[in-house]
Amino acid sequence: MALQFPNASRIYDEARQCVTFWGHDSMFEIAFHLDNDVLQRFTPHPHKDEAASLRVFDGNRARIEHAASSVYSRKHSRLNRLSTSDF
Repeated sequence: MALQFPNASRIYDEARQCVTFWGHDSMFEIAFHLDNDVLQRFTPHPHKDEAASLRVFDGNRARIEHAASSVYSRKHSRLNRLSTSDF
C-alpha cells in the first residue's frame, strides 16, 4: 500500500520551527516535520506566526505531500524531516 494522507491534521511546532503532519502506510503512522524555511520559500510575504505558517502549509499541501511521499519512498522511516532540498 502506498503512503496516504487521510488525516488533514497538522500542528505548528515553534520549538522545532516546523509544521508536523502525518501520513499512513497501511497500519503505520508516519510523521513528517516540514522545516519553516520551506514555508518561507512558498510565499513572497515573510511570516513568523503559527497562523500564517499553517495557512502557507494548507495552500501548498498537495506539493508538500508529494515531496513527503518521495522522501518516504527512499527512507521508509517513521519520522521524516523535509527541508528545502526535498523540493
